[in-house]
Amino acid sequence: MTRRALLAGVAAALPSAALPSAARAAGKPVRIGYIGDFPNASLFAVAEDQKLWDAEGLVPDLKVFTNGPIQIQAMGAGSLDFGTIGPGALWLPASGRAKVVAIDDVGFSDRLIAQPGIGSIADLKGRKVGVPQGTSGDMILRLGLAKAGMTIKDVDLVPMDPSTVVTAFSSGQIDGAGIWNPLVDVIRRRVPGLKELASNKDFYPDVSFVNAVVARNETVRDDPDLVRALVRVVKKAIDYRAANLDRSVALTSAFIHVPVDVLAPVAKSRLLLTSAQLDAFTRDGTVDRWLGRFNDMFKAFGTVPDPLPPERYYEGKLFLSA
Repeated sequence: MTRRALLAGVAAALPSAALPSAARAAGKPVRIGYIGDFPNASLFAVAEDQKLWDAEGLVPDLKVFTNGPIQIQAMGAGSLDFGTIGPGALWLPASGRAKVVAIDDVGFSDRLIAQPGIGSIADLKGRKVGVPQGTSGDMILRLGLAKAGMTIKDVDLVPMDPSTVVTAFSSGQIDGAGIWNPLVDVIRRRVPGLKELASNKDFYPDVSFVNAVVARNETVRDDPDLVRALVRVVKKAIDYRAANLDRSVALTSAFIHVPVDVLAPVAKSRLLLTSAQLDAFTRDGTVDRWLGRFNDMFKAFGTVPDPLPPERYYEGKLFLSA
């Protein structure tokens, strides 16, 4: 059960009568990717239950993915209109390959962990560390290393899928990992003495691990009314989720076929924002500062040599107009 691969495998909203006719057209299809975890799948579980698609005249074609980069690749190929990504994939919008059209929530599930007997991040020097590259696990590893005055070059980095991290860590094949809950709890049951060396909260609020809803560049350019309609669905869904967390967990459990007791701890560990809060954070520049901090890290890590300014890939004005 992971926030990405394993979970995938096992408002200031306007009334619909006020929608532009293009977005209100009956049965307007929209192709949406999502990661099969609580923060992302819950949006669409709530949308299905509350008939939010009907209110916008949309017919969603939902496809589950294991991570954000694959969704943005699908957008580039023209097979998706929208998707959901974690913070580790924000380098793709920052490099111009997609637009952020909404912030979902802020997560605190990521951990840099180590085998029993490894007492500090410095002790990982020269050791094997597993990480799903391009994910928030990759980011927490890099942040943790930087905090200890180290870089990715100081460890023996082993790229692997999230499910492989669980197996490799549990069997002692790797010494550390950048990974997230509920996977960390799965590993802990197998390796009770594992060490948590860093977490998101060590860097918050300077670094806020946001999940985001993204869109094809062409969709934003050619059909902004469709984007606004999708954003209205997202805004209504996050408001319902914030006000009805337990029911949202149950809806998501049924939607992605993952037990409630696996989803609930992750759901309750997150900062679930309302659409009114996100409107305010967009207006006062908070969202741009969040994204700008990631830009700084992507540049420092060599991921994106020259990232775009946040205002060029976060569609804040469009978000506020929805």
